[in-house]
Amino acid sequence: MLSQKAKYALKAMIALAAEKDGELLQAADIAERQNVPRKFLELILLDLRKNGFVRSQRGKLGGYALAKPADAITFGQIIRIMDGPLAPIPCASLTGYRRCADCRDEKACAVRRTMREVRDAAAAILDGMTLSDAIGPEAASIQAATGL
Repeated sequence: MLSQKAKYALKAMIALAAEKDGELLQAADIAERQNVPRKFLELILLDLRKNGFVRSQRGKLGGYALAKPADAITFGQIIRIMDGPLAPIPCASLTGYRRCADCRDEKACAVRRTMREVRDAAAAILDGMTLSDAIGPEAASIQAATGL
């Protein structure tokens, strides 16, 4: 299940993606627009900054902006930063693999095989969805046409 932290991170990143390239948004503005608790959002933005997905600028005119193009950031990347691997069980994970203590034969394990299919399907969707996709072609074309 997607954590509240990951959901808020996605909402914040979508808000930043909808801004003109390089335009800074203050945490309070993101929190208000996306209905996210500000203090929680600040911790999320710190994690995203540490992982190179947002940049910040201090001061009265400071705020946050994407550190990479919106079409280079996927939902899967953001969720992994916030929640860890996408797999429902550790033995089905590519990035957080751990063998199950109770498993005698991983290759024959139907539970692992099924959960790996779940992981692969989720990864295909989440790694295929960029922030640009999320804001939609309408927003992207308006930004391009108006310089916003």
